Amino acid sequence: MNISEIQTIEHDVLVVGAGGAGIRAAIECAQQGLNTGMLSKSLLGKAHTVMAEGGMAAALGNVDKRDNWKIHFRDTMRGGKFLSQWRMAELHAQQAPDRVRELEEWGAVFDRTPEGLISQRNFGGHRYPRLAHVGDRTGLEMIRTLQDFCVHQGIHCHMECTALDLLLNDGEVCGLVAYWRETGRFVIFRAKAVVFATGGGGKAWKITSNSWEYSGDGFGMAYRAGAELIDMEFTQFHPTGMVWPPSVRGVLVTEGVRGDGGVLLNNKGERFMFKYIPERFASETADSEEEANRWLDGDKDARRPPELLTRDVVAKAIKKEVEEGRGSPHGGAFLDIASRRPAEFIKKKLPSMYHQFKELAEVDITKEPMEVGPTLHYFMGGIRVDHDTQASTVPGLFACGECAGGMHGANRLGGNSLSDLLVFGKLAGAGAANYIKGKSLKAVDEKQATAIIRSATDILNREEGPNPFLVHEDLQAVMQTNVGIVRTGEELQKGITELQRLKDDAAKVKAHATSQYNPGWNEAIDLSNLIVTAEAVARSALLREESRGGHTRVDFEGEREEGLTYNVVVKRNAKGDMDARREKRPEPPKALADIAYANLEDLEAQNG
Repeated sequence: MNISEIQTIEHDVLVVGAGGAGIRAAIECAQQGLNTGMLSKSLLGKAHTVMAEGGMAAALGNVDKRDNWKIHFRDTMRGGKFLSQWRMAELHAQQAPDRVRELEEWGAVFDRTPEGLISQRNFGGHRYPRLAHVGDRTGLEMIRTLQDFCVHQGIHCHMECTALDLLLNDGEVCGLVAYWRETGRFVIFRAKAVVFATGGGGKAWKITSNSWEYSGDGFGMAYRAGAELIDMEFTQFHPTGMVWPPSVRGVLVTEGVRGDGGVLLNNKGERFMFKYIPERFASETADSEEEANRWLDGDKDARRPPELLTRDVVAKAIKKEVEEGRGSPHGGAFLDIASRRPAEFIKKKLPSMYHQFKELAEVDITKEPMEVGPTLHYFMGGIRVDHDTQASTVPGLFACGECAGGMHGANRLGGNSLSDLLVFGKLAGAGAANYIKGKSLKAVDEKQATAIIRSATDILNREEGPNPFLVHEDLQAVMQTNVGIVRTGEELQKGITELQRLKDDAAKVKAHATSQYNPGWNEAIDLSNLIVTAEAVARSALLREESRGGHTRVDFEGEREEGLTYNVVVKRNAKGDMDARREKRPEPPKALADIAYANLEDLEAQNG
């Protein structure tokens, strides 16, 4: 193969992924005068960011002036079960308000308070109304704003282009190989630095809110290049995905429904979340329906309703109700806002949810409850990065957004994802721009590029082999059964064994021999990243012998003191196999520990 005949494109920085984090990183690089490329597996604007409907968390203090960054930081650390990287959580809480105001300056149209300020709503795990929102279409507005802004920054957007693997020169990233999905032709991108903003890997599970793009591409490519992954055992099952009809099972139902007053009921009409309030949260959560209704009536001093507990608690509560025979007809729970709010309020505040249920399930949420259940939604873990620069452990590779680990610890609070994209997208762009100062483009290793291309074309040239779609279905069944919302050591070990079999199957898959418009080939290529993602989650989950946040071990119930002392780190060894190890966590900075463990009254009295 003659590499010189392959299309080659050069940039100072290449951003892989065009969601909120990727676009924000690209904007930062472009504003520093860099030749910036942005690669999108799909179309610009078709990103998972639009699925984040409820809002972006930032301590603006517009609805409750007692809020400040320290309380937001405290909530984040407690929601993450104190496994969040301390400095990342600090940076996020401090910088989120500026990033939200910046987005407003760039044209975002937020809902407003009566005083004309950006409106903020309640959300699970947040002490105060903190989520700046645009109805239940906040992520869509973020993407619209970022997209409109970025097209004027001179950023080169390469759409419907899938990255295959990174290119390294003397251990440093020098570009990557990709292919155009429409034609199947290969392209080599040369760059001084690469920023991954590729999202998660939810398509490894059968029931997920994620769409086809979420195949763990960043995890797989970073892992094969030698980068470390961290906290991969912590996978968030959002408590409210659609459960009916089957064609839309898993599609997200925003937490904003509960934030705006929706309640969860079982088939007996009981508001069951009161039974599942963890003891340590009781003082900050409504412990009676009367108390919860005070909150619904707008009493700021009332404690939060139990439906707004952290997502892991709510998801497991719904699962328990279903297992004990109190579930809805299709295996979920009822989410009722119709009896709590007027129809006009629902249509105004939750327009997307109203239309989603009306069109997909023939349910009018202003008149009847929704059926909802847990759906694999988000990865707390990801590529291990430096707190301030977002640099990975491979020189020249940066990561931000959902594909980067550390910020959310054991469990992400709702709304922290959108502000995470803005804060760490900017930091990743700045980190990459600083890294490449004085650097020139490095030469591409022809053997390395040829090997990547041949690995992809082998799928087309085989005489026979497994069907990639069937292998993917098998993988989803293994993960749903053995690495689900609750886990045991025996199931995890079985899952790991099954994944070794699937790894062999994936290496032999066959797609029909044309690279143009070939969904079977696209599916086959995604499998390698999906299996890396699945194995990393399973091996990490096996090592963490406790239940914490999004990771629940039936054979190790409850949090262990030891669990706070380590993170699970995954890396490829010299033989090409996956190693997972426990790595000791450093002691937290005293100033931040004092905030995380402080009394709320003390923090409320401070102005940040």
